[in-house]
Amino acid sequence: MSSDESTDADARWSRRGFLAAGTAVGLGAIGIGATAAQNDAQSTSRTFTVRIENVSDGSTLDTTDGTTAIPLSPGAYAVHTRDEPIFSSGHPERDNGLEEIAEDGMPGRLVESLHARNTVLESGAFTTPDGADGPAPIGPGDAYEFTVAAERGRPTRYLSLVTMFIQSNDLFYSLGGASGLALFSGDGNAPVAGDVTDRVGLWDAGTEVNEEPGVGADQAPRQRGANVGLVERGTVAPIAEVNGYDYPATEDVVRVRITPNDTE
Repeated sequence: MSSDESTDADARWSRRGFLAAGTAVGLGAIGIGATAAQNDAQSTSRTFTVRIENVSDGSTLDTTDGTTAIPLSPGAYAVHTRDEPIFSSGHPERDNGLEEIAEDGMPGRLVESLHARNTVLESGAFTTPDGADGPAPIGPGDAYEFTVAAERGRPTRYLSLVTMFIQSNDLFYSLGGASGLALFSGDGNAPVAGDVTDRVGLWDAGTEVNEEPGVGADQAPRQRGANVGLVERGTVAPIAEVNGYDYPATEDVVRVRITPNDTE
């Protein structure tokens, strides 16, 4: 592919072009509900910095229209005790806001749902790329970063997060699957640290019929408005269990790192 073709492909997801569509892609109002909703007075013994980086490039997704990068949307996270706070594999989406992230990249309602769940100790949204002035998707080389707090010991604290695979109808990346990633290992005192991308998977929300990734007219970068695709009424499932299209390896699109901070 020539450099001009690569530039054209990148333009199909560019932040300026994506947000210029505003309400048409359902991300223009991402500021609504984007402020982290945190439970009050949670005594903590450790904080963690979570970094979600887009490592795709202009050749990552091969489509019938050429190749393109894969932007990632603002998303939601929760620190929780043992639970499946966002979804359960093999069950329909819970009408808790996951559909809005998986189809349109809007985390507000899911954050509200998580805040009300009794197993959730802290919840919020990551919406503004590191170094940016306001909410936006992240493209190649961009990242979201946020900090969470968790007590060591028992019961074990877990981190769940989701972000949209934007070149799709209703796909999302999830850390640790339905139950999340334990923030402390072993006896509950050793903090998790480093690259945890191997615990990230691509899931289908089962709420909208899939089209070819990066091409479909009802996918966020091209759709005429939020929530306009064909309703699927399926169940949440790992993309590996869904027939139809091929998708890039997770590690070619996203990298997630967790860094324990020095404060105790």
